[in-house]
Amino acid sequence: MDAFFAAVEIRDDPSLRGKPLIIGSLPGERGVVATASYEARKYGVRSAMNIKEAYRRCPRGVYMHPNIDKYRAVSRQLRAIWGSYADAVETVAFDEAYLDVTRTAGDFDSAARMGREIKRRIREELRLSCSVGVAYSKSAAKAASEEKKPDGYFEIRTPEDFAALIEDRDVRVLSSVGEMTAEKLHSRGIRTVRDVRTRSEEVIRLLGKQGEWITGLARGVDEREVTPYRPEDAQSIGREVTFQEDVNDFSLLRDILVVLSICVAARAKRVGLHGGGVTLKLTYADMRAVSRSRQVRSADHPAEIFAHASDMLSLVERRPVRLIGAGIYDLSPELALQLSFDDVFSDALPPDEQLGSLLDDLGERYGLDFRGNADKLAQTGVLHRTVEYMRKRAAAAKE
Repeated sequence: MDAFFAAVEIRDDPSLRGKPLIIGSLPGERGVVATASYEARKYGVRSAMNIKEAYRRCPRGVYMHPNIDKYRAVSRQLRAIWGSYADAVETVAFDEAYLDVTRTAGDFDSAARMGREIKRRIREELRLSCSVGVAYSKSAAKAASEEKKPDGYFEIRTPEDFAALIEDRDVRVLSSVGEMTAEKLHSRGIRTVRDVRTRSEEVIRLLGKQGEWITGLARGVDEREVTPYRPEDAQSIGREVTFQEDVNDFSLLRDILVVLSICVAARAKRVGLHGGGVTLKLTYADMRAVSRSRQVRSADHPAEIFAHASDMLSLVERRPVRLIGAGIYDLSPELALQLSFDDVFSDALPPDEQLGSLLDDLGERYGLDFRGNADKLAQTGVLHRTVEYMRKRAAAAKE
């Protein structure tokens, strides 16, 4: 999709059309740009840019917080359109996917017609534009989709066509070549895809297995299949929040872990996975990140996740915190628990009662109906607004 978050907002509010629109944090807040409209990109604003730098470059832009729940709903509509054409769909993000149409299309010309029809349907049914690349492989399709943005269409029919298209471009155009890999190659004078091809043995000696992949891709070779995402393939599930001001109140951090644990458990339940370990993540004000993990018998209920995350929080260094996160790992579609004597004869409250007590305590401290609105906390917008309200309320209580 073309500038997806911004495009959805412009569709829903035509007064934004033609203006430099930046979706992400607001000026003065902490955070980054999620998406910038093409008008904003003319000022050098791009995704993942620090919001302060974006504001320096584009002070007259329109800045908005993202509405993730709205974008997720539109993404479901997109997937319904994509899925009606494909043998397999590999979703990359809300707004991007690889479609394997080998069997449904039958030949390249039919695939090309499908690509144009998908563009037409998205424009007519959702009033949004997308860029489609039709090609023989995933890497070529990705490159083709970016060749004529926005609202573009491009075909790459053969490995030779792909190799010819990119041969004079920087090595970063090759999949898996990030900043560090590019620096290694540049330091050896290997700057373009053509250099990779002509000095392939040197690239392989320098980068090993990655070098083999890169040199093959420089010749147009990419035999990866389109692999649909399966929830059971997830390695971990987590949720984190960044504070607008550093937090030095560990009682507040503990309370926020209750909210994050509810979000993690809701996601795990939605995809039918159970956790065998709990993680805690912190980023301090100086940007030093720490993480803690613990294998547990069960990490499925919010009260269980919170208990372990809270315990790990009590063991970390106490100084100002910029970000906190909680998660589960060692995921399985089946829950296998063997009761112990401690379980049978324990005086501990059942998890539901533990959670209810925690939510009632939060309600008293922050003046919100946490128990009645627990299901809404998993919504991204609700989560961030709730955490920021809790932070401000806790700070005011200490004044």
